[in-house]
Amino acid sequence: MIKSVIFDMDGLLINSEPFWRQAEREVFADLGIALTDADCERTMGWRFDEVVHYWYKRKPWSGVDLYTVEQRVVDRVIALSTTHGKVMPGVYHALDFFTKHVGKLALASSSAMRIIQAVLTHLKIKDRFEVIHSAEYEPYGKPHPGIFITTAERLNVNPTECLVIEDSLSGVIAAKAARMLAACVPDTAAAGKPQWCIADIPCCARIWRAASQATRRSGSPAPATSRRGCGTRSDG
Repeated sequence: MIKSVIFDMDGLLINSEPFWRQAEREVFADLGIALTDADCERTMGWRFDEVVHYWYKRKPWSGVDLYTVEQRVVDRVIALSTTHGKVMPGVYHALDFFTKHVGKLALASSSAMRIIQAVLTHLKIKDRFEVIHSAEYEPYGKPHPGIFITTAERLNVNPTECLVIEDSLSGVIAAKAARMLAACVPDTAAAGKPQWCIADIPCCARIWRAASQATRRSGSPAPATSRRGCGTRSDG
């Protein structure tokens, strides 16, 4: 029985993944490092201090410390998200649905807390979550399960009673490692990849469809909808 639903944020609640790529490319370009979209996708879902360390190890630079690089990207992501960010399709519907049929909602993101606060305020959904947690307060970011285990503890629920809704592979891995039910709502461009088959509910076309399928599996009321195989997306 699902007693809590834990949401990721970037790419799931807000269309911010392009902003992350833009910010990363701009800041790293100033350091003489040209990142491609494929490079940015490689670290998608990671805590950003870990991303900075990853690139410093492979393409070391001088003159700017790692923390300053991290904060420059964070500042740019906040600016882009609060200026151009839009809520993803189905988010308000899913929040209403889970509030009614489950009750406890939480957010667990790899983003820094100041990004989380800025985005939730921009989308006007900050008060919808009982717990808001950032991986910056954990020893390790996703795909380590710590962020989800801590969130469950703060919700006072067992990890096996939680549903996690994610858009990244690292997030799905973290949810599964925490022994939680995992639903993925990946970007359309990535939906055809076989990696999503590790999720309990793979490749939902919309966050609302994840809500519907998950609550049917838990025994909670939900409108009928067909389960879609891995790699399939459609409007709905």
